[in-house]
Amino acid sequence: MRRIRPRRSPAVPLLLAVWAGAAAVLWLWWRNTPSIADDTGRILGAGRITGLLAGYLTALVVLQTARVPALERRVGSDRVTRWHAMSGRYTLCLIVAHVFLVMWGYARQAGKSLGDIVQQTVDSVEQLPDMGKAAIGTGLFVVIGLTSIGPVRRRLPYDAWYHVHLLTYAAVFLTFWHQISTGNDFAVEPSAKTFWYGLYGVVTALVLWYRILTPVRLNLRHRMRVEAVVEETPGIVSVLIGGRKLHRMGAEAGQFFRWRFLAPGMRFSSHPYSLSAAPRPGMLRITVKAIGDHSARLRELTPGTRVWAEGPYGALTAQRRSRGKVLLVAGGVGITPMRALFETLPGAAGDITLLYRANTTQDLALWGELAAIAEERGARLMYAVNSPEGERPDISAENLQRKIPDVDRHDVFMCGPPGFAQSVYEALRGAGVPARRIHHESFEM
Repeated sequence: MRRIRPRRSPAVPLLLAVWAGAAAVLWLWWRNTPSIADDTGRILGAGRITGLLAGYLTALVVLQTARVPALERRVGSDRVTRWHAMSGRYTLCLIVAHVFLVMWGYARQAGKSLGDIVQQTVDSVEQLPDMGKAAIGTGLFVVIGLTSIGPVRRRLPYDAWYHVHLLTYAAVFLTFWHQISTGNDFAVEPSAKTFWYGLYGVVTALVLWYRILTPVRLNLRHRMRVEAVVEETPGIVSVLIGGRKLHRMGAEAGQFFRWRFLAPGMRFSSHPYSLSAAPRPGMLRITVKAIGDHSARLRELTPGTRVWAEGPYGALTAQRRSRGKVLLVAGGVGITPMRALFETLPGAAGDITLLYRANTTQDLALWGELAAIAEERGARLMYAVNSPEGERPDISAENLQRKIPDVDRHDVFMCGPPGFAQSVYEALRGAGVPARRIHHESFEM
């Protein structure tokens, strides 16, 4: 088979652009920094650069949540999510450092000690323009950061965590204005102020377009409703969603939408679920395991319930394929995008293999469909479940090579819980599969 050319990811050019922007911010600071003669000047200089970098990263953090198709579908939603989490941590650290250093520097200028920094902060909030709004915005950033800490996030319901993070937009708005009114670099460099307004203006426009206007247009056009709810296995249901001209949504096998079901108790919850079957002109399907309040309530949906969707998102599609042979690996409910790909990926008999990991055979959702697809396409279907004694199956490099001798010549698409995905990734690397041919998206987002 002729070698398939995958669509190139724009991740590297984007990262280079980000670093170029950071370098421009550093240059702006250097250009407007006079010779520093004492420790107070050094402290204030450090406060300025941390503030500038925090402002720059804040814009990027918001951009990463704008759901721009070039990012969501080309780079991959989970990769953008990781960028967002990492950028958010750096941004919060820079904000805290900026506040501490600037207030310390101001205190020294006023002849005060480090112990007077709290009073100096209060005085600055009361006396400097826009500092009251900035203080509130900074407090919101701290709250958002605290709810992102692993143990805290795991204890919070998804909806609570999600709605707290929506406060990011308020925090950005509140902290923006003091950058312009009190920032020395923008006072002495009009072009810098123009760039800053432009940066935040473009990001705001993208958020409004892709987070608000695009979903409104999509849902008014397609008018989706629940057609049926089907129990696949205990605790797992499929929701069939109908609508007008759904093929024009541009969805592909392997992608997901953020779904909001306009039923009592669910109207204000939006959750990401992958398509579990190839999109059809009048029908989409998701298959969901009941692991939380929202997913558990899906079985209660009734036909006719209106559906609000955002998407499609995700880059786990055939566009990533670079080899004729493909191995699909699914863990638990991660079978949903793999089932859609198993049905639609082009290939001759023997080219497509699906490995499905579950705790028991009763947990193998959609197994009848998978078996029918395998028989029709001449594809290979394997499952790995715990033994009756609860012993986990061996998915090691050696076992993969024994079951699939040419596994190192496959593209691998994988979806499942983070721990499972990491162990399979290590096994694949041990079996000789290059990292560039292991395509993975986590559904933990």
